[in-house]
Amino acid sequence: MAVTIYGIKNCDTMKKARSWLEEHSVAYEFHDYKALGIDRAHLETWIDQAGLDTVLNRAGTTFRKLPDAERENLTREKAIALMLDQPSMIKRPVLEAKGKLLVGFKPEMYAGTFGG
Repeated sequence: MAVTIYGIKNCDTMKKARSWLEEHSVAYEFHDYKALGIDRAHLETWIDQAGLDTVLNRAGTTFRKLPDAERENLTREKAIALMLDQPSMIKRPVLEAKGKLLVGFKPEMYAGTFGG
């Protein structure tokens, strides 16, 4: 089973999620979207499956530092453009596994998908 976890290497939540996967012997591929970027197709699919408010990290400092004009009247297209330009605005981790999309990290959510 292919498991891919997307995020940023030095994020504390990412570290917790990766540790959980390792402790439960779940093999995964890590995609650092700050270093490797992310494509529009992934963002569109994630938003279709989880919703824009789930995928866009409005609470993060990168989003909060944007000028008010960029944060206001945020359309799907505008949000995708912002996340493509600054992947730090994507909530993390994003995990694709077993045909599911998990955004954020909660041990019980991962346990529900992988057991344990």
